[in-house]
Order: sequence, then C-alpha cells, then structure tokens
Amino acid sequence: MQSEDQSPLAEMAEGFIASVADRTATVGIIGLGYVGLPLLLAFHASGFRCFGFDIDPEKIDKLEAGRSYIHHIAPERIAGLIGSGRSVLTTDYSRLSEVDAIIICVPTPLTTYRDPDMSFVTATAEAIAPHLKAGQLVTLESTTYPMTSEDLLAAILERGSGLKAGSDFAIAYSPEREDPGNPDFDTTSIPKVVGADSRAAADMAEALYATVARKVVRVPSMRTAEAVKLTENVFRAVNIALVNELKVIFDEMGIDVFEVIDAAKTKPFGFMPFYPGPGIGGHCIPVDPFYLTWKAREYGIHTRFIELAGEINSAMPQRVVGRLVEALSDRLGKPIRGARVLLVGLAYKKNVDDVRESPSLVLMEMLEERGAVVDYYDPFVPVMRRTRKHGEFEGRRSVEWSEAGLAGYDAALIATDHDGVDVETLVRAVPLVVDSRGATRGLSAELQARVVRA
Repeated sequence: MQSEDQSPLAEMAEGFIASVADRTATVGIIGLGYVGLPLLLAFHASGFRCFGFDIDPEKIDKLEAGRSYIHHIAPERIAGLIGSGRSVLTTDYSRLSEVDAIIICVPTPLTTYRDPDMSFVTATAEAIAPHLKAGQLVTLESTTYPMTSEDLLAAILERGSGLKAGSDFAIAYSPEREDPGNPDFDTTSIPKVVGADSRAAADMAEALYATVARKVVRVPSMRTAEAVKLTENVFRAVNIALVNELKVIFDEMGIDVFEVIDAAKTKPFGFMPFYPGPGIGGHCIPVDPFYLTWKAREYGIHTRFIELAGEINSAMPQRVVGRLVEALSDRLGKPIRGARVLLVGLAYKKNVDDVRESPSLVLMEMLEERGAVVDYYDPFVPVMRRTRKHGEFEGRRSVEWSEAGLAGYDAALIATDHDGVDVETLVRAVPLVVDSRGATRGLSAELQARVVRA
C-alpha cells in the first residue's frame, strides 16, 4: 500500500503548488453572489486567470457589461475584471475541465421545516463530476453541517467522475467569512480557515488561499473546518438572542439597553458587545445554527440552548409589531387596519443592499396581514428583488425621501439603521416613530419623546 507521500495526488500536488506560485494555475469560482464574486475579484487581483460560473445568465450579462449587482462592489472593479482578458464568465459548466481549482460558493438555505436544503450543493457537485480531471482541487465554501464534504460532495464527485478523492483529486473545505459592507474587513484581510481530506489536499488548498488571504489557518480535517463556521455563527445567534431578551426585560424596568451595553463594553476583558434588533437576518445567523441542530439529532443530541436562541430571535418581529399597534392606539387613537406605515430600512443590516432573511420582510408581511398600508424606504434597495420566502414583494419600490412625503404617514418603523437616513427629519415629520435599532438615541429629549422603542 502506498503511503500518502507516495500517492499520485502527492506528486500532482507539487505541480499544482508550483503553478499557484507562478500564477499559471487557473481558478474557477461557482456561484457569483455575495461570496463568490468578491473571491473571484480577489484571485483576479492576485494575478490568476479566472473562470466565474453561475446558473443565472442575467448575472453573467451584467458582469460582462461592466455592471455590479452588489452595492459594496464598485463597477470599476468589475470593469477591471472584464478588461484584463484574464477572466471568463459563463454558464457553461463543461469549461470546468479548463481550471485547476474549483471553489464552490452556492447557497445552503433551510427547508420549510428548518432542515438543511442541500439541493444547490448537490446540483453543483453533479454538474462538476463529468468534467472533473485528475489533479484538480475542489473546495466547498458554502456553510453546512459537519461531514458534508466527505459524505455528500466527495461521494457525488467520485460517482460521477470515476476518480477517487484523496488519490486522484483533492477536496477541501474553507468556510466563507464575508461581512458585506464592513469597511474594516474584506476577502483578503479575513483569515482563511482550511481543512482537507489529505495532507496533499491541505497543502494545495493552503497554497491557493495564501495568494489572496493574509493568513491561512489550517485545521486537521474538513469536518473541523465545517464546525468552525457553525460555531462562529451559533456564537453570534446566541448572544444576539441574549441581548434581545435583555432588551425586553430592561424595557419593563425603564432601562435603556443601549446605554447598558455602551457602559458594559468599556470593560477591557470578558465582554463583547452585541446589539438588539427587530429580528435577525442575512445568509448566516438565521440559518447556520439549524444545520448543527439537524446534524446533532443524528447523534441523539437535543440542542436546547441553540434552539432557545432561535425561538427568542424569531419572536422579535412579533414584539416590534405589537409595540407599533399599541403605540398607534395609545398615542394617536388609530387602529392598525388602514394605518399608513413607512418601513425604514429593508436590508438585514445597515449600509448594505442584502435583503436575504431580512426581518424587515417579516415585519412588512405581518403589518399587511393586520391591514396596514405599508411602504418602505431604503436607499440601498431601490427595487425589491425576489426572495425565496417573499416573492410577492418583488418589484416594489422605495419611496422618495421628502419631509412632505413623510408627513403623509401615520407611523414609521425603523427596521434598519442605515447611516445616511435623516432620522431627525423623520421624527419631526411623522407623528409616531417606532425605533427597533436605537437609531434615534442621538436626538434631543424633546424629539425622543415622540419615539417609541421596540
């Protein structure tokens, strides 16, 4: 039996690593969304010839026209990608045979029953398999449960290609860590965790990612790397649930939770600030913890702590709407049915155009179910795109921002605290403002008296 050092893959790894070093390797990225497109741009900037693959021809057309469909990615970066002559953007997966490294960045949502929806990963693996060739590296970046790479991805690739993972081709897992809109961190400055199925594959993945990331953190296995990503987002989900619960408690006591957090975070150790809101959104925190709870059931383990955090966070939109309904009645003597409500902020967090799993969509749905007439304002989302859960909102447009226009609403609900929104004008113009983000905290006491915290 050959040792790993004598395996065919170990020999092919040497050539792969050499081609990475001299930039003759070709990199293919599958899925050109919030993860894949920044990664494609990073490898292109590092000097590689790149292929970008996506099943959506509209995305390919926009990129080839030099247009960006992600707000924080400037069109100039897309123009540089297209104009270099080193990149190919395509829906033709047969061209995967032309690349040396294949990086998978496709969605991993939940089903209606909060089970993992692996259909995108499965379909992608089946599309890769007929074109897989010896010596290629395949890396999965999509967030998933431990053992996905070895039990699902590798099995599909082996079955469809006739090649063997670990001897004919390399497979690795490196969790995406994108934080859209964060000016302090980007694809290249965030450390890259890498786990692989063999030493040769780990060497290949580390060499590749070291060309775009300032630091590569190598872990013993793919399942460890998969668990790292889940742990990061479970940590965030649990702590957000904690401050959401504290907000409810402190509200009843007449204590401002934001003032508490501001004071607590002055402690230089043992405390990390998290902030409450109208719910949780984005592609990670509302979804990832349930990948772990699902897998844990296979081992007879009930993840009570994680599921409780999910229940608390999921209940926040109901509380926010309840506060709005109550305030309309108590302050204005109006019922929610027929009330004109402006939802301020559609994105799941401030200063981005990302509406995936946004609590704002849930708030809009709940308000309309109660008979309210709802418009929205979001400078980052001028037109609502189709989402998996709220396709009925597709095509709605953000209203124009004007003091006269704002005065026509009975109430405004601040769901996202974008920096550029003039909250002072909002509070002066609208009779009732419900603030779920603490966006009005800097206003005068006179104006804050017109605001209800939720």
